[in-house]
Amino acid sequence: MQELSCGTCGNRVLVEKFSPSHTSVQWLNDAEAACPEFARQAAVGTHSTWIPTCTALRDSIERAARSGGLPTDALRKD
Repeated sequence: MQELSCGTCGNRVLVEKFSPSHTSVQWLNDAEAACPEFARQAAVGTHSTWIPTCTALRDSIERAARSGGLPTDALRKD
């Protein structure tokens, strides 16, 4: 996994792209405290386990994958 920062809020996560449709994300901090989008939803009572994604973080991951900064390779050997 490699570290990636959200282009909107700067939150850092660990990310691995196995294929264009399969992305693994590991949060380094509590999502509701680290992410403004998760915090907004938590403020209205939605627990982070029920929030499918942060759109800003997802866009940052996809942008990194398109630019080559985040390899998408299921067969990559680290």
